[in-house]
Formats: sequence, structure tokens, C-alpha cells
Amino acid sequence: MLPKGSIVNAVAVIAGTMLGILIKGKLSEKFKTTIMQALGLAVIIIGLSGTLSAIFKVASNGTLENNNIMTMIIFLVLGSIIGEAIDIEEKLNRFANFAQKKLPGSEGNFSVGFVTATLLFCVGAMAIVGSLEEGLTGNADTLYAKSILDGTSSIIFSATLGIGVLFSSVPVLLYQGSITLLAGILKPLLTPDVINQMSLVGNILILGIGLNILKIRTIKVGNMLPAVFLPIIYYLIRILIG
Repeated sequence: MLPKGSIVNAVAVIAGTMLGILIKGKLSEKFKTTIMQALGLAVIIIGLSGTLSAIFKVASNGTLENNNIMTMIIFLVLGSIIGEAIDIEEKLNRFANFAQKKLPGSEGNFSVGFVTATLLFCVGAMAIVGSLEEGLTGNADTLYAKSILDGTSSIIFSATLGIGVLFSSVPVLLYQGSITLLAGILKPLLTPDVINQMSLVGNILILGIGLNILKIRTIKVGNMLPAVFLPIIYYLIRILIG
């Protein structure tokens, strides 16, 4: 099966990025700075709201219950250790330096644009559920709707963060396309709890990116990326153990 939904999604990101790059060239530094600050605040709110909605649930008696906090901490710590050992952040920076020399419109923080867009477009139930739905039923409507959202977002992000956003189309295609092609195998693994934990970790990293954009604190978000996929490994281990 051809993952049409993921292909359309990737094309939408590319088209949105190219339009954003055109807009970026017409903005003065004053406007770029203000928009960057607004973008940083928006990213923090996105990450914070996603994190809180994944942690807190309303119980039957109306009180708030918290979930997945301990596993979230473990995933972040282990993921950071793995990412630091691989040094993903450094590899992203090297690629960013290469891109800035070779590609027009690549000035700015390439790696922040790439990681920010990749996390926003790939983390969350819509990407996973939509890809599974297409793989199992052939219906890609969820991914088509997501394509409109991602294409619009890519205009805004690329207008401030640059062409790094364009390269997020590659992980979008590979990530969602792989889920679609392997839907029959992955469906038992991608349970609602696993999806929720992946979204939780991903939204915390999005929050970290927002802090980076506002220059509040420098966080090596790139080196924490493996943490997003550890819930799947944890679920597999639980199945094997018993």
C-alpha cells in the first residue's frame, strides 16, 4: 500500500515551508524578533498543554489523578543518556552548518527549526492513529486533515526559524509512512497507553524547545529525542516478561 496520507502530509510541509521562506525575506529584523518571541510562547503553551493533558485525568469522583509521571521521568533520563552517547545534537548542528553553506534561506537556527517542526508534526495521537487508520482501512482522511494543519504551521515556523522546517518533511514521511505500511504489526504495540506516553514525552521536549527559542535556558532537546520511542520498548519488555 502506498502511504498516500503521509506523502500528502510531507508535500504540505514542503509547500508551506517554501511559502514561509518567501515571507521571511520580506520581514525586517524587528518583526522577526517579535514573531520569534511570539512563536516561543506558542510552543511553550503547546508543550505545556499537551503535557498536562497527558498527565492529569479527571476521576469518576471529579478529582484529578496523575498518571505516567514515574515512567515519564525514566524515559526522559534513559533517552537523554542514549541521545548523549550518540550525540544527536552535535550531528544536527553539523548538518545545520552544512545546510547554511549550501542552501538559500538557511540562516537562523536550522536545528531548532528541524527539531521543533519534527516534534510538532510527528508527536501526538493524530499522526499515529491517522497512519494506523490508513494502513488498516485505506482511509487517509485523518492524515489529510493533519496535512492542512501542518502545512499552515510550517508557513509560520519557516518564516521565523528558516529552512530547517522543510527537512521535517522527511521524518514525517518516514515515521507516518512506516506506521501505515506496518499497521498490522504495530497496532498491538501502539496501545492508547503507549500513544499517551509517547505524546507526553514529546510534549515535554516541545516545552524545552520553547524555552530554547526564548533563550530562557539552553536545553539539548536533540539528545533527548530517543525518549519519545522508549514507551514502545517498555511495552515490549512488559509483554516478554509476562
